[in-house]
Amino acid sequence: MIPRKYRLKSPAAFSATYRVNNLHRKNGIILLAGMKKNKEIPTKVGFVVSKKTHKRAVKRNRLKRLMRESYRLLLKEDRTGNAGEYISLIFLGQSRALENDFKTTKQTIFELLSEL
Repeated sequence: MIPRKYRLKSPAAFSATYRVNNLHRKNGIILLAGMKKNKEIPTKVGFVVSKKTHKRAVKRNRLKRLMRESYRLLLKEDRTGNAGEYISLIFLGQSRALENDFKTTKQTIFELLSEL
């Protein structure tokens, strides 16, 4: 599980990140990066899979779990690239990402983070 200090939770923070138009896509996963920061606060991360992606909650939750665990392992290995320069990150899962396995998801998230 991602530590509490790294979780993006408030609706206002999600809305602010959506408004910033810093978007990267790869293999059915979209990365939205918030504004750059000047302070020493940690980067907060949110994971979203819309109901339009799949009607089954089991499928949506599985994709969120895969993305969360991939990011957690990359954070633990300190392979997040320039992600620390942003206030918030949101990973959006799309229907193309539902078929991905863990290895593909982790590689995709690593590539998205290295594009920042």
